[in-house]
Amino acid sequence: MSITRSIRTPIMHRAVEANGFVFIGGTIADDTSVSMGNQTRNILGKIAGYLKEAGTDKSRVVSTSIFVTDLSQKKEMDAAWTEFFGDNLPTRATVGVADLGGGALIEVVVTALKG
Repeated sequence: MSITRSIRTPIMHRAVEANGFVFIGGTIADDTSVSMGNQTRNILGKIAGYLKEAGTDKSRVVSTSIFVTDLSQKKEMDAAWTEFFGDNLPTRATVGVADLGGGALIEVVVTALKG
């Protein structure tokens, strides 16, 4: 099994390809001063770019984990989510957390099929 790591940050790689899967690490919005919906849209746009760089796309996303600091804003997140994925909705776990740091309201982790 080969492992390919890409998009390095000081503490991790954003994407790791292994055994036919692409794993995208926790991603937060660039601008954390905006609403939950806008943070979600920004994150999903970044993830789309990471997937493209790894040779796949959002239609191949099979599983996601979402961490949110305020579950009362979940409707905004859900609206952005369905705009992005359309009918190709992946499985999803949404977890409420106390803090994500830096003012982030949401963090998303993605697993997709390669290709």
